[in-house]
Amino acid sequence: MQADGGYKAPASREREGAAVQEPPGGGLGLRDGHQGSDSFRNVAVKIERSTFRKPFLGGFKNKVTGVEYHNAGSQTVPKKRPEKGTTVFCRETQTVLERNRYQQTTNPTSTQMTKRGVYVSNMTDKLITPGKYFTAEEYHKRRLDAVIVLQKNFRRWYATKLVENLKEKKRLRLEWEAQEELRKKKEKEDKLRMEQERKLNPKTKEDFDLLYHALELWRQEETERINKTLTGAERKAALCGLLEEETQLIASIGRHKLNADKDNQHKAILHFLDKCAQPKRWKAFDGKITEMDTPYKLRARELLELYRSISMNDIPIDERRDVLLVLRGTVKEHECKLTEEIVQLIDREVDLMSREVKECNLEGLRKRICALFLQFIKIPKFNPEVAKFLKVPPDPMKLYKNIHFCRSCENYLPASEFPIPANSRTIGRCHLCCKLDNEARQRESFLKYRLILENLRKSEADYQDDARIVFLVQQQHLQYMIENIWGCQSALSACSDLYDLVMVRWDKQQEWSPWNTILLTKDEADAHLKLDNLQEAYEAPFIHGIKHKHIRAKKYFAQIPVMTSLFHRSDKQANAS
Repeated sequence: MQADGGYKAPASREREGAAVQEPPGGGLGLRDGHQGSDSFRNVAVKIERSTFRKPFLGGFKNKVTGVEYHNAGSQTVPKKRPEKGTTVFCRETQTVLERNRYQQTTNPTSTQMTKRGVYVSNMTDKLITPGKYFTAEEYHKRRLDAVIVLQKNFRRWYATKLVENLKEKKRLRLEWEAQEELRKKKEKEDKLRMEQERKLNPKTKEDFDLLYHALELWRQEETERINKTLTGAERKAALCGLLEEETQLIASIGRHKLNADKDNQHKAILHFLDKCAQPKRWKAFDGKITEMDTPYKLRARELLELYRSISMNDIPIDERRDVLLVLRGTVKEHECKLTEEIVQLIDREVDLMSREVKECNLEGLRKRICALFLQFIKIPKFNPEVAKFLKVPPDPMKLYKNIHFCRSCENYLPASEFPIPANSRTIGRCHLCCKLDNEARQRESFLKYRLILENLRKSEADYQDDARIVFLVQQQHLQYMIENIWGCQSALSACSDLYDLVMVRWDKQQEWSPWNTILLTKDEADAHLKLDNLQEAYEAPFIHGIKHKHIRAKKYFAQIPVMTSLFHRSDKQANAS
């Protein structure tokens, strides 16, 4: 219910939801404006508690009583409008917002001229004279000429920048070529220096092969010089003198070989014992390497450390005595004739050291102790781990399974001591006989061919495409290919330095084989492997020559039974590619 809009309700009752005033006699009433300020009449009013806060609609305050009166508001919740099912928009969203702006200038201007009675100074005036009149065609022609000038200058600037870039690239290229030339020169000098050092201080079999090869080259040069310059008795005398010099050089090489054998023997013993003491290793599924030490491995490691201590020279006497006591306790754990002899020698050395005998006089005794202790280590009963690495197995019956007879030295040796080529049908000479024959007759050095084969196998392993042929080719086969088929020179530049030559795939999509290879320098090989289409990169005569060499290699390797089974595999790969 809503009361008349002309009536006011005090602010104290406005919270109840109706504009009413409580009279002194009780009940509710409305003030009647027509009957005076003190007359009332009873009116039934229903009060509804509002669930929302009503807005303030205005009102006034009585200055005498201090009561605030607010305008009356509805007590009921407003009804919701029924939904018509259509979207209704207000006028503001349907009306275009327009705004008027004036373009007229706000300040008017005027010009004051000199006239009678008015003086205007012309000191700051500018005198403007009309220029030459030109038509539209002339205007466009001037614009075109200006554009041409701009294009000329831009093209000049662009050409200058282009030439500067080309000069910079040329400078960088020349610097790179100079650096590459210096690098190659330095590598060549290092190789020559290393080869010279190996000749002066030979230590390995390959070093002595280089010495014998250099000796043979010198002998051939001297023989040729003598045959060209001398005749008759003088020639015979010169050849005899050359033979004596050759004999002296061979004896000198033999002395160097004896000294090198002593050092290499000690290194070989330590390498053998270290191989016995290595822990067992295996690779897990996640790629990590797991190591495990067994009691036998620990025993082998203990004996290795003891042998190193025994074989050391120039150690203090007190340390030497302690090492001998430890060795004595180690070998005394086992009772046999060998251990008794070792114990006797140890006691003898300790007694001589207590008498202050010179170390040079004890050298022979110490060598005997080392030799007997090494014999002790190689017995599987005292060192069980060594049984896996002995050349002569403890069981003699195992020797009959893989033993062959060398017709040159007439010795029975295991199969590992024979170089067995893939195309051989019988067992030939052993490694030692081949080495002696090479030193006495041919005196060839196979180091360069071995390096080429190692580089080839390493590069093929990096492809990870299950290449097998390269691991069946042996050194003598590769040497035949390089010397007889490729002529010991690069197929492109004819470079004959074997240290700088490598063998790579002719078609990189197929695995390496003697009929899918090319001999190039290292730089040429890098550029060759970057090619995608060989037919476009090389000319037809060059490709025909390479194919002819492949046919010769295939014909040579057809004699090897193992290679014939791989011909069909390479043909299938060629057809698939």
